[in-house]
Amino acid sequence: MNSAGHSEATAPRGLELTPFRGLRYDPDRVGSIAAVTSPPYDVVVRPDGLHHLQDADPHNIVRLILPQATTPAARNEQAADTLRSWLAEGVLAADPEPALYVYEQRHADGMLQRGLIGTLRVSEPSAGVVLPHEDVMPHVVADRAALMRATHANLEPLLLTYRGDGTAAEVVERAAEGAPLLSTTTEDGFGHRLWAVTDPDEVARVQHDLAGHQALIADGHHRWATYLRLRAEHASPSPWDRGLVLLVDTARYPLRVRAIHRLLHDLPVARALAAVEGLFRVRRLAVPLPEALDALAGAAAEGNAFLLAGDGDGFHLLDRPDPALLERTVPADRPEAWRTLDATVLHAALLAHVWRVPEDDPARIGYIHDTAATVEKARQEGGTAVLMHPVREEVVRDLARQGVTMPRKSTSFGPKPASGLVLRALDV
Repeated sequence: MNSAGHSEATAPRGLELTPFRGLRYDPDRVGSIAAVTSPPYDVVVRPDGLHHLQDADPHNIVRLILPQATTPAARNEQAADTLRSWLAEGVLAADPEPALYVYEQRHADGMLQRGLIGTLRVSEPSAGVVLPHEDVMPHVVADRAALMRATHANLEPLLLTYRGDGTAAEVVERAAEGAPLLSTTTEDGFGHRLWAVTDPDEVARVQHDLAGHQALIADGHHRWATYLRLRAEHASPSPWDRGLVLLVDTARYPLRVRAIHRLLHDLPVARALAAVEGLFRVRRLAVPLPEALDALAGAAAEGNAFLLAGDGDGFHLLDRPDPALLERTVPADRPEAWRTLDATVLHAALLAHVWRVPEDDPARIGYIHDTAATVEKARQEGGTAVLMHPVREEVVRDLARQGVTMPRKSTSFGPKPASGLVLRALDV
């Protein structure tokens, strides 16, 4: 590996966002823009969601971000071949000039999010510019790195948040007054619009503003870790010095924070409950999912709490963990805010010591964003769904600033950018 030119002595002092020539679908060559989009690769509930997306349009982006073949090498080569084919056919084409892209997501429930898509200079966490808040799984980073190497592309932006002072947000809002490059509504009810900012003065205003800020990784820890790995493999300067991101100013557009749930594939609920007897208070809830989640929220306000499901129509609420269990299982060398996280207690006490489920073994545990889908899958396969209550954004940001990472898959910030609206080819 060659990591020349990547020392922290030359690390950026703040966020350095650069225009690029985005790859976008030609609307005349696909059924619709909505039909070729997808949630981020790690949000697609497989296999049902994958098949649904593949069937939506033969050019759906899922064929690039989640290619299907018998081996990893074959999958990556298939994605590379597909991308080359779509470029040759004009299904995807590069915009004529580099731009920062203003991206808007809007929902009828009142949610409005706007941000900037560009290429961001990659920096180590020690530089204090881009702050991770979760650990990553090495096998996922290796998988994403192999896909990016094969396609020579950033296929979907990760989501970063920062607390701005208004200058970049003003550029965003001015752009949103004009005619968009595209406008579509996806089946989840979100409207998506995209604008290009190419005026050098407007780009300079954005860059000057961002240079004084740091960002929190809201979604895409594995992709950021992949950017770091690929940058280290190439002598600088190279296209791998930057990665595709969506930056959202949460002072202007607050995100929603949701939980990521666990699916324990080979642990039946009865066995999970037997193992926690005497270690947690357990209550059976014979109520629908929304009411069970309300009960979870109430219990979580008082301390650590989890909902188990998978053995029928009801739920099991676990709360009031035995202090002695926490004393002997939760590491004591971290801040109190970290030691009391539900995800910390789940991973350190329940998964590692009580249920003995390895957190990084995909055959034993799955991480699913959709609550109802987690419950349904547990009931179908006879496993256990562990439903979590979300962490507040200020807790996440505070821990990240202290350099403390949360257990993997602790949070789900959203709305997440739809994949397929704008891509980056590194050789364009």
